[in-house]
Amino acid sequence: MTETAQDFDYVVVGAGTAGSVLAARLSRDPDVQVLLIEAGQAEGPPAMAVPGAWFTLWGGEVDWGFRTVAQTGLNNREIVYPRGKVLGGSSAINAMMHVRGHPAALDAWEVRGWGSADLLPYFRRSENTEGLDPAYRGTEGPVRPRPVDAPHPASRAAFDAFRDLGIPASDDLNGAHPEGVTWTELTAADGVRQSAADAYLTPAAGRPNLTVATDTLVVRLTFSGDRCTGVRYVRGGVESEARAGREVVLSAGAVGSPHLLQLSGVGPADMLRAHGIEVVRDVPGVGTNLSDHPVGVATYAADLTPGDSNHIDVFAAVRSSEDVPRPDLHLFFMDVPLAPPGLASGYTMGVGLLSPYSRGSVTLLSGAPDVAPAIDPGFLTDRRDVDRMTAGLRQARRAGGSKALGPWRDHEVLPGPALRSDDDLHAYLREAVISYCHTGGTCRMGTDAAAVTDENLRVRGIEGLRVVDASIMPTLPEANTNATVLAIAEKAADLMTGTSPDSEIRVRNQDRRRSQGLDW
Repeated sequence: MTETAQDFDYVVVGAGTAGSVLAARLSRDPDVQVLLIEAGQAEGPPAMAVPGAWFTLWGGEVDWGFRTVAQTGLNNREIVYPRGKVLGGSSAINAMMHVRGHPAALDAWEVRGWGSADLLPYFRRSENTEGLDPAYRGTEGPVRPRPVDAPHPASRAAFDAFRDLGIPASDDLNGAHPEGVTWTELTAADGVRQSAADAYLTPAAGRPNLTVATDTLVVRLTFSGDRCTGVRYVRGGVESEARAGREVVLSAGAVGSPHLLQLSGVGPADMLRAHGIEVVRDVPGVGTNLSDHPVGVATYAADLTPGDSNHIDVFAAVRSSEDVPRPDLHLFFMDVPLAPPGLASGYTMGVGLLSPYSRGSVTLLSGAPDVAPAIDPGFLTDRRDVDRMTAGLRQARRAGGSKALGPWRDHEVLPGPALRSDDDLHAYLREAVISYCHTGGTCRMGTDAAAVTDENLRVRGIEGLRVVDASIMPTLPEANTNATVLAIAEKAADLMTGTSPDSEIRVRNQDRRRSQGLDW
């Protein structure tokens, strides 16, 4: 059964972090009609609001439930790969860490208009912080990152343990001092998770020119020649069409955006033909360059009661060796045992590799839109990643076994005291590494012929089609990705409307005079 097509100015696919920002920003113009489409539901379970319950959401009703293909670098293990399927997307199920990373990681993108200085106004626009340097941090944005009011006593001990390793304290890793140990900023306002949907869509919900369609699966894009004209979607078993007079924007994430492009005939031609898909545009880079941060852990049996936060009150951005130019590792303390299953009480020292050399892909398994693609992050397929993670694991163990944590610690459970050599730790990591859930790169932005999107985030060779999400990142921001996606989407809104950070200030002041409901 098919319904009549509806017309909009913009159709945004995916109501995760980027889609929420875009829908709110674009719909501020009352003369513009915006359709935001989300495959997931409008609301999630009560646990979604609870900062400490994030890992219970994995595999549930608000998670796509993806798994990777067998990872050759991880002894052919398949890895659980959570991605949010609800308004707010992964910002509704993640661990809420608000981290920008080192500015030099963005400068390494080497794309005009996308360096750290270019993105700083958009980081600031998204934020509402208190007591931090306003030259770096926003004070009037919709997202309210805050450190935990009362860190767990064991987290305070962990802070001391990191300092005892010689790691300097940073008063703001997202500001002038992006290296060292700090208290974690969480997107949890007043102890309740604040997803991107909470921050952006909720204040915009009453706008008559914004339509939000949930439980709606986009099955393909529509084209007229080289122009994208809209989308086909299924809701309640009924297939319908939405036409976009101006643009279609893919904000379905680093898995969903390349997958939809491929299903629609934009991607590597040979792969598309193999699945019976008519080629609209041969773009070999679609789905390549998948990057993610691997995580390994050292776990300790300990007599402690978990705290009320996201369980990661403290973390550090550090270097794996003196030879690297900036932090390439996160060390983080958790007041719960992340592994192994069955350990009733304990704490975890985690290590995340921030600048992996390993790359993977998102590729079709079927031409059917309800069949998930093959997701291959290629974890630890580059030996340099193994060596740097081993160096990080050694640092994590020194902190986890420190004098400062002695009053809490019973004994090390993982890797276990017997594993000390590089070979032992390499083997352990290949059996223990999981995803930090920081996926990007599959619709890479750039000026070279292999790039999928240009510096304005437009899909090369296709008119009326942009990608705005983590998939456009040439490399990962060397931190949790959500803060950078907020900035990317804020900048994309300006690119699409022809505004700028300065004009945004004028618009905000005008809005403030008109209505207290539009003060951001």
